Amino acid sequence: MLIGEFAKRTGLSQDTVRFYVRKKLLAPKTGVRGGRNPYQIFSERDVSTAVMIRFAQSLGMPLKEIAEIALELASNGLSAEREMEIIDVQIVRLEQKAADLAKLLGYLRAKRDWMARAKPGDEPRFSEDGLCLTTMVPPMTPST
Repeated sequence: MLIGEFAKRTGLSQDTVRFYVRKKLLAPKTGVRGGRNPYQIFSERDVSTAVMIRFAQSLGMPLKEIAEIALELASNGLSAEREMEIIDVQIVRLEQKAADLAKLLGYLRAKRDWMARAKPGDEPRFSEDGLCLTTMVPPMTPST
């Protein structure tokens, strides 16, 4: 398939596809048509590779690391141990990201609660270690 169809199938823009090709994340075959700029012909395997790249990016993997793993996979494959090592690294990264998001959520909830109580006491803020510091003020009780 040509780049337009490939882009539609993968949900990527044509510019992103070209970027991935330049970075050697994708390696389409070149056709005879197109003159000085032969057409790039993408396969179903390229579609699978693009899906894997997007998934890896969603995990927070940098493209450089994705490219290194793709090269390793293409050259001698990945052993089960190596695959588990890659997965373990991603689990640690996601756990850290989850912890960071929990801190951000804590801050936003504390700030919203503080604002809903008409801003009594000190405004919630982050400490140097990223934890949300708040002045404990009991929530307002509705009057009847």
